[in-house]
Amino acid sequence: MDEMESLNIGASNFSFSATKIDELGATEYTLVSIVVDKSSSVSPFADLLLKMVKTIIESCKKSPRAENLMIRLLYFSSKNQLEEVHGFKLLNSINTDDYKDIRPCGCTALVDASFSAIGSTLTYAKNLIDQDFDVNGIIFIITDGQENDSTMTMDSVQKQIAESRKQENIESLQTILIGVTDDDQISSYLQGFKDEAGLDDYKDAGEATKESLAKIANFASQSVSSVSQSLQQGPGSVAASQPLTI
Repeated sequence: MDEMESLNIGASNFSFSATKIDELGATEYTLVSIVVDKSSSVSPFADLLLKMVKTIIESCKKSPRAENLMIRLLYFSSKNQLEEVHGFKLLNSINTDDYKDIRPCGCTALVDASFSAIGSTLTYAKNLIDQDFDVNGIIFIITDGQENDSTMTMDSVQKQIAESRKQENIESLQTILIGVTDDDQISSYLQGFKDEAGLDDYKDAGEATKESLAKIANFASQSVSSVSQSLQQGPGSVAASQPLTI
């Protein structure tokens, strides 16, 4: 699309798309990344995952800060199979009816997905800030399993976060890993993944059900609203992490 452009993430082979800066009308934006596991193991609840994604987007459209939100939607499975449904688009330009069914396949490149989500947010944020925009971001990484097929390393993810804090190329960035599993071993692994990668939080949503995924959607949309309001309130305002209870 003419209003979108392709950008590279550092010196890696990863790229993403985003709205061209000259297409933007506001002076501040919250960048939202929704990253969803579509590996083979999510097959039993793929339809519920799609409904969850749509609910998050439609709920955000009701926010008084809707004009200040840009959203990127990314599905992931095996290495080299990251599927960017769309890059950072203005929320009001997104039509969730255009979203196709999630077709699960392959393994779980959780590190690659995390690298892409964080790297794209920081890269685009820096470009915006260089043009005098105020920017913050929030990332949701939703998975039911363990890393088993990435090209990037955990260290590369951790370095992205550490360098962003050092260089202050974004006002604030929240990174939230959400586990959709009733397996205690996998949940424990994901907690460890969060710690090793340097992510901000891990939420255990339990078994994938209509109710649990609806609660994830509610948590995500409320978190986006809170983070966007914190940007409006200026430096030093931090959105509180909300509990995800199932």
